Amino acid sequence: MIENNPSNVSSAFEMLLEEVEAEIDFVNGVGSRAFQGRDYDKAKEALERSGVLTAFRDRVAALRKEWEQMAAAAERDEDEQTRTERRNLGKLRKGVRTHESAYYRPILRVLDEMGGSGKVAEVLERVGRLMKPILKDVDYEPLASGPDNPRWRNAAQWARNSMVNEGLLKRDSPRGVWEITAEGQAMLTSDQK
Repeated sequence: MIENNPSNVSSAFEMLLEEVEAEIDFVNGVGSRAFQGRDYDKAKEALERSGVLTAFRDRVAALRKEWEQMAAAAERDEDEQTRTERRNLGKLRKGVRTHESAYYRPILRVLDEMGGSGKVAEVLERVGRLMKPILKDVDYEPLASGPDNPRWRNAAQWARNSMVNEGLLKRDSPRGVWEITAEGQAMLTSDQK
């Protein structure tokens, strides 16, 4: 098999997703200010733009997942010499954030500890404490679109979106509340065995 380091492609997906997320945050901020200023046409326009961007982000996330599955299959099939060469390519470039999937179990655990549901701010606060040992320096950097919002909080919120799509969290939770599903509870329970 002839292939470059597949982690470079994974890093590129992460960077692209991060930039798209920053654009969504920016558009949401514009929409929020427009709504507060009673400029409903501009708020509607921002809402529509945000929907288009979110759908694009979801397609990119699906492509990233497809890439990771292809890379994993290729890695299983490669010979020892190629595997050795790949290990010698070095680590991921500095500055790559913690992968979105790393947030799944901490979010499920926090929600379980909170009785199955919790307000976003409290869930994120607990997830941040729980993940402190694994978060990287880059995860604590602020986003360009929101200097008060560290990258890890944004990534955790996108993880929540993916978890909803995968059936681990409820889609119809009240606004500002995250709730675990039976499938999410089963995943958490299977990890504890």
